[in-house]
Amino acid sequence: MTKPHERVSTAEREAAAGLLADAAAAGYLTTDEFDHRVSVAYAAVTRADLDQVMAELPPEWIRSREKSRRRGERAIAQQAAARKHLAAYLAGSSLMFMIWLAVAVTTGAWYPWFLWPVLGWGFGVYHHTKPLRRAHQLRDGGPRSLGRGPAI
Repeated sequence: MTKPHERVSTAEREAAAGLLADAAAAGYLTTDEFDHRVSVAYAAVTRADLDQVMAELPPEWIRSREKSRRRGERAIAQQAAARKHLAAYLAGSSLMFMIWLAVAVTTGAWYPWFLWPVLGWGFGVYHHTKPLRRAHQLRDGGPRSLGRGPAI
């Protein structure tokens, strides 16, 4: 629960100014209202000051904006996790290949055993990145699979 007399940070002031900019772009604020509210937001000291700036904005619009912001943050986190998974996969696969090559050269045992863990791990990486690739295709207007709505 927020307390109206709590002090606000610079990041919270900037977030409020960003929300006001979006509200003005969506047509909820006139230019004069936007200018006034942004100046009050940057001068805000307490949470009550920021609440005053946000007054009269539709709560459902604010919630939908927050929902899309969280969705964007989640997508960024998923992309970072997939990149780390891919980097670990490449490093591990390279290490297994180098071990195989060193053993094969010194002992003459040329059976490519490293392919089994590389393929298994690669299957995991592929399925970890599949939702990200699908979201990227849909965002760019790429092909849709059958049964997922009308093909465009």
